[in-house]
Amino acid sequence: MTPDYFTTIESPSVAEYKDRGSKFIAYAYPLTDIADFKEKLAALKKEHPKAVHHCFAYRLGVDGLLFRVSDDGEPSGTAGKPILGQIDSKQVTNVLIIVVRYFGGTLLGVPGLINAYKSAAALSLQLTPVVQKPVLINYRLHFDHTQIHEVMKVIKQFGCVILKQETQLFCLLETGVPKNRLDEVLFRLNDLRAVEIEKL
Repeated sequence: MTPDYFTTIESPSVAEYKDRGSKFIAYAYPLTDIADFKEKLAALKKEHPKAVHHCFAYRLGVDGLLFRVSDDGEPSGTAGKPILGQIDSKQVTNVLIIVVRYFGGTLLGVPGLINAYKSAAALSLQLTPVVQKPVLINYRLHFDHTQIHEVMKVIKQFGCVILKQETQLFCLLETGVPKNRLDEVLFRLNDLRAVEIEKL
């Protein structure tokens, strides 16, 4: 049974942790999908070309089953897993944390690395508000432009999210409907004449 809500972070944040000359810069981002992750990682690699490691972890989806960790050349299990551990301890999903490391000349050892990546990730999550968002179920609506006012009224009233909109003589609207209001929204839309509703 999918929950009605999920918890995530509201906005990106950056935190810095230092240990024996090494600098760990943690970037936390709200994440929408894997393409979004690839863009963010590529942008940070461009921004920090001299950094020795770009380690990361993310968790996606309301069931939280989609996740990935990377130690990016650090000893196995010293970076990605501790970062993911912080995401999980906050019980958030749709979150990406990338920790950029500049080496300071002193080896930190396995416990030192685990602590540094964990601390940097924890700090970045402390700096951004955690929010509860409704689980959305996506629908495509087709309707005549004369209906737009009525359709938009329903969309606004129930806190639906507009994903895509094309308004011409015939309108197309892709919307994310909060799962906990789904029955009401569909009832109201079905009540309007000539609105075609299709689940995405």
